Amino acid sequence: MNSPHYIGRFAPSPSGPLHFGSLIAALGSYLRARHQNGKWLVRIEDIDPPREVKGASDDILATLDAYGLHWDEQVLYQSQRTEIYQQKIDTLLSKDLAYFCQCTRKQIGQMGGVYDSRCGQLTSPLNQGAIRIRNTAKVDQFNDLLMGNITVNEGFAGEDFIIKRSDGLYAYQLAVVIDDAFQGITEIVRGCDLLETSCRQLSMNKILGFCSPNWLHLPLACTKPGFKLSKQNYANAIDVIRPQASINAALQFLGQAQVDIDHVDIMLKQACEQFSIVDIPQVSEILIAQ
Repeated sequence: MNSPHYIGRFAPSPSGPLHFGSLIAALGSYLRARHQNGKWLVRIEDIDPPREVKGASDDILATLDAYGLHWDEQVLYQSQRTEIYQQKIDTLLSKDLAYFCQCTRKQIGQMGGVYDSRCGQLTSPLNQGAIRIRNTAKVDQFNDLLMGNITVNEGFAGEDFIIKRSDGLYAYQLAVVIDDAFQGITEIVRGCDLLETSCRQLSMNKILGFCSPNWLHLPLACTKPGFKLSKQNYANAIDVIRPQASINAALQFLGQAQVDIDHVDIMLKQACEQFSIVDIPQVSEILIAQ
């Protein structure tokens, strides 16, 4: 059933230009939102400066515009919301729902790769280091609208995970949950590389008292098994001069019918009208030639 209250989003990090893999996530989330007569928002997740490329945020927005992927409302920049993240962390610390941790990756490896919450059990709590959430929710399964019932490893699901890094940067798991709740996101459409981490976001939602959105994870575009297209792997930027071919290629990847080559706005209107979630391949990755 179509819902006027549907709110979806595309939330890229500005670590480089959009490539074919990110186009699939952008187009898939856009088509889903528009087919539901809902809103489609764009959020720039720019809270990891060491990974960011100067000018990438503006380049991403210009590329979306060139592809006819026009968003609703103002773009939200996470870098402008760090005070809100810190306020939430301070509240969690004051309620003993979070704690400082100074364990190294080597130490966690000696624990078997899953953190054992030792710093949260100290009689004299630490007052510096990374900050971990007390994962009282331990969500280990959820239903994905495409991939079905997802169950993750119990150790991973129950781990007290980091919400602020020791270098002072805010963790993805904290910021994404706070911002999805703030923007009223009702459904998250993104790639299968984030499938398992959804359980951590579900746990965060429970701990923070937020309603959880629905989930729809799309197949990843891979050049070989387990090797997804990504900015870190120097995937080629998509063509912003002649986007029509890339739009049809992304539609084909998502199992959708091709549309007539025309102005991008006309192409997307047709694609939205004939969008079908049941035609999306129910696999975690699809091999492509690059």
